[in-house]
Amino acid sequence: MVRIRLRRIGRKKVPIYQLVAADARARRDGAFLEDLGRYEPKKKPHTISIKEDRVAYWLSVGAQPTATARSILRQSGLLLKLHLRRKGKSEEEIAAEMEKWRKQRDERLMRNLQKKALRRKKKKEAEAKAKEGAAS
Repeated sequence: MVRIRLRRIGRKKVPIYQLVAADARARRDGAFLEDLGRYEPKKKPHTISIKEDRVAYWLSVGAQPTATARSILRQSGLLLKLHLRRKGKSEEEIAAEMEKWRKQRDERLMRNLQKKALRRKKKKEAEAKAKEGAAS
């Protein structure tokens, strides 16, 4: 059985992962059939580069992505694109749907960043208030 999974490369404490098609019995960093892309989690924001046509090929011939690989493919929008293609949508409809999805994703990311900043601000204010109360 062929799996689409991550293969760790990069140096100590700076992981970079290759998205590869590999036999399920092969070791994590062992032999693989084809390199399908890269995932760099340490970069801000993390980067994902995928060979979409090759991933589509491997999925079409029955390769199963691992949970993490599926998550990365979902984040890149590739699974949605393949789903729409399987449903028989035209290329224009797929492009429109993908643009809509990208806008929603960007809005969601901005909301999450704003929430995080607000939490940080509230925490800082609470610490300052506690420090002020302790100093009195």
